[in-house]
Amino acid sequence: MEQDVESPAFGRQPMWTKPAREDLPKQLVDKSAAKKIQRYVRKDGKCNVHHGNIRETYRYLTDIFTTLVDLKWGLNLFIFVLVYTVTWLFFGFMWWLIAYLRGDLDHISDDQWTPCVNNLNGFVSAFLFSIETETTIGYGYRVITDKCPEGILLLLIQSVLGSIVNAFMVGCMFVKISQPKKRAETLVFSTNAVISMRDGRLCLMFRVGDLRNSHIVEASIRAKLIKSKQTKEGEFIPLNQTDLNVGYNTGDDRLFLVSPLIISHEINRQSPFWDISQASLVRDELELVVILEGMVEATGMTCQARSSYVSSEIKWGYRFTPVLTLEDGFYEVDYNSFHNIYETTTPSCSARELSDMSGRMRLPLTWSLASKLSQQGLPDTHLESNVKKLADLDSKEDTKQPERNGEIGSIESESKV
Repeated sequence: MEQDVESPAFGRQPMWTKPAREDLPKQLVDKSAAKKIQRYVRKDGKCNVHHGNIRETYRYLTDIFTTLVDLKWGLNLFIFVLVYTVTWLFFGFMWWLIAYLRGDLDHISDDQWTPCVNNLNGFVSAFLFSIETETTIGYGYRVITDKCPEGILLLLIQSVLGSIVNAFMVGCMFVKISQPKKRAETLVFSTNAVISMRDGRLCLMFRVGDLRNSHIVEASIRAKLIKSKQTKEGEFIPLNQTDLNVGYNTGDDRLFLVSPLIISHEINRQSPFWDISQASLVRDELELVVILEGMVEATGMTCQARSSYVSSEIKWGYRFTPVLTLEDGFYEVDYNSFHNIYETTTPSCSARELSDMSGRMRLPLTWSLASKLSQQGLPDTHLESNVKKLADLDSKEDTKQPERNGEIGSIESESKV
């Protein structure tokens, strides 16, 4: 998958003639050619949004566990090592302080003296004893005696706090390792989305697939259109999100993702692509965000994969190449053709215009004549009688003068147009 922040699609360029473009400064031409469409979601699924000017940073500390899990691996490992090191150093200093205050360091060679910790003769040995105590290693060379109540109390405190630190840090590392983000790497989306006819309707389609043999349980698909919008009141919404119906009413959005599937969105009156034609699609700055989510079969954790298509990645008049073939006793999926598309005959007009043309072709003759007479300014009281007379005249002339049929047919075709 691509890892780019911006799409390679260039923005709309001015329609200059060739001599005029040659006369322009080189800096202006380069600036115009370098204009790109900014992505909201990158092709690898990461959101291209950065949060700034956050004043209430204390909220991150209230959920310190999630904060640590969300950190990058390098910083997470650094904090993991730092916490353990600081804990060992702190309790090692406390053991050395107890030995120093009791005078154990002054009676190292005195066999009659009972120290708090046997064989503790400096800070290094106190640090090693701290590690042995917290990690429950217990080599047996340095041990605590029963003549040191303050040492016994410190041993209890270090044991309890050490268990808490182990549970917190090991749990944090376990959650980070078992995160299903890497599982999403094997969920692939087609490089391009396509718009073409399917079952007599204009549809927007893209393909999804799973590279692993272990399946995604309860997989579902969603799609959103990200496009700037201005309301009737004049309010400008820079990144307005509009849901696209990919089978919510029929249940087609619930996927059995064993082999690659083509997700289809019918462009109807409720679709935001209703007024978009092939020419306007090139000019519009829009982005289609698709979200595939489900449970990982091996772990039961929820996994989500995302991708996006900008206007230049939505190909008008194309279909996807089939990737599934029947072999001897099994189905073979050829992922070499997963992203391949081929051109097909598709109207270049919008779905609205296509629907209007189809509707006019299905209109009855009486409606066409009535609309024609109404356009010519005839009174409404005589409209019905005139339509009836013309219809009777047409039936009579059909037997007497067949050549007249072409005239009435031309009137009907004109009313349809």
